[in-house]
Amino acid sequence: MSEISKIVDRIKSGATTARAEVEAAIKRAEADDRHAILEIIHERALKRADEIDAKIAAGKNVGRLAGVPFLAKANFLTFDSKTNAGAKIFENLEAPLQATSIERLEAEGAICIGKTNMDAFGHGSSTENSAFGVTKNAIDSERVAGGTSGGSAVAVARGIVPFALGSDTGGSIRQPSSFNGVVGFRPTYGMISRFGVVAMASSTDTVGPIANSVADIQLLCEIMAGQDGKDSTVLPDYYGEKKNEY
Repeated sequence: MSEISKIVDRIKSGATTARAEVEAAIKRAEADDRHAILEIIHERALKRADEIDAKIAAGKNVGRLAGVPFLAKANFLTFDSKTNAGAKIFENLEAPLQATSIERLEAEGAICIGKTNMDAFGHGSSTENSAFGVTKNAIDSERVAGGTSGGSAVAVARGIVPFALGSDTGGSIRQPSSFNGVVGFRPTYGMISRFGVVAMASSTDTVGPIANSVADIQLLCEIMAGQDGKDSTVLPDYYGEKKNEY
């Protein structure tokens, strides 16, 4: 069983609660010593955790990711937080909406607890080119984290959250994942909506997950994939006829 599924099972069975899982993840994020995390979304994350716990107590459906905390790269639009894309000019940008990928994860009960560091506007390959400081490698702080999704890869590798979101144009998920010993997946262009993600190069940008296992990556992609009226490049019924081809 994947790490994410184990967390969900513990929450649904009453062995733990969504609030306890989120509080623990926030505590780990606050102790981050690699500068992987730029912001923690305290209030909204805990409120959503309480809502999930209340639904479980009432016997209601809570989704495949119920109570699982995660982080999103700083170029993903998220509520009650800044979306700075690692750039000074966006330092105080508060999103009026959320990225489709965030919405789909949250619809299944996942809880975004914060934003991760990145090379500004996706230009770089080490997460050193951020207006908000350099992210250090999860294993060796004297080495680079890779980029541009270095913050997300380091956060997963350090055990802060079981998964995080990144974006990949020319290696920005795959490279930092390999540098930090985690699993990162760049999906086929058009598999997952890019709506609500600050673009680096729209004709080649992709959205994808970083986690600790291929099983978790598959689950997350199944949830995020599919047509979106806000992104006309998304392929139709990707997980229909082509379910096993991604």
